[in-house]
Amino acid sequence: MDNILLYTNPMSRGQIARWALHEAGADYEQILLEYGGSMKDAAFLAVNPMGKVPAIVHNGRTVTECAAICAYLADALPEPGLAPSPAERADYYRWMFFAAGPVEAAVTNHAAGFDPAPERQMMFGYGDYDRVIDVLDTLFAGRAFVCGDRFTMADVYVGSQVTWGIQFGTMPRRASLAAYSARVTARPAYLAAKAIDDDLIASAQAAQG
Repeated sequence: MDNILLYTNPMSRGQIARWALHEAGADYEQILLEYGGSMKDAAFLAVNPMGKVPAIVHNGRTVTECAAICAYLADALPEPGLAPSPAERADYYRWMFFAAGPVEAAVTNHAAGFDPAPERQMMFGYGDYDRVIDVLDTLFAGRAFVCGDRFTMADVYVGSQVTWGIQFGTMPRRASLAAYSARVTARPAYLAAKAIDDDLIASAQAAQG
């Protein structure tokens, strides 16, 4: 029997890992951690020395980093069919890691007010923010999901990046991106996972008065 621990905080990228667990149909135990507190305790640093969430421990094996967690769960729990078929592997890995690398870096740097000068763009894996957004826009203008017409675990990760980007204003609300976000966030697994995190956030805010 699978034993999965999810280390998370509801106001974190742990939402991605929870969504992935629900898509995979996994039973799991959540361990809630606090910023600046239990995330930096020795007990959790033994799980993830970076002191950040999410992390999962599956039958004694630790996986960190959201894209890795998504890819791992698709392989470890294959019954829902969220791993790529042989024909889908190129798009699956290409765009999942595009989101984990260039998209993540470009969006966070841009949101922090940093954009490399043109003469320094070759030093950065994404070149410039506008190019990254244009690539995503073109991708989803021509297909429903990362691998074409079928939802895969790559859409949990890429879909989270796009959805949060639109929600928090760190990505423009282009028609293709908004439509893609609407497709992935209508999924029952997304709604179930999001409800858990929303309830946890509401409880924490109520406790703070």
